[in-house]
Amino acid sequence: MTIDWIHFTPWISLAGGLLLGLASALFILLNGRILGISGILGGLLNPLKGDIGWRLAFLLGLAAAPMLFAALAPAGFVQAPRIDAGFAVLAVAGLLVGFGTRYGSGCTSGHGVCGLSRLSPRSLVATGTFMAAGFLVVYAVRHVFQGSL
Repeated sequence: MTIDWIHFTPWISLAGGLLLGLASALFILLNGRILGISGILGGLLNPLKGDIGWRLAFLLGLAAAPMLFAALAPAGFVQAPRIDAGFAVLAVAGLLVGFGTRYGSGCTSGHGVCGLSRLSPRSLVATGTFMAAGFLVVYAVRHVFQGSL
């Protein structure tokens, strides 16, 4: 195994993790709610009275923040990710993530960041499952199905 030192970004990743942790802590302290994206989005499907505004604002901010950052960052500071998959693969992947999120009663942000910090046993199992599935898929794509995809 070799490390791709050109794309290895420990400091940027650490900063992102710290910001996510801080945002999660502030969200639960100030609002008494878990910062799980699937729960926030899911709450719009059958909303409670007075519960729509903050959810829409959160999701719009989530979508607008990268665009605002890209507009304000120096040229070449961040490169657009390269996605080597077609629309059909991305659609199936999105549906699988949605199914898994619903089946697991939460997403990676809800379980992995918020649930683990609250020492939730269910979140520990869910996060272990997410990680194991990710490891298996990467291994299968790189070693088992290489050349047939």
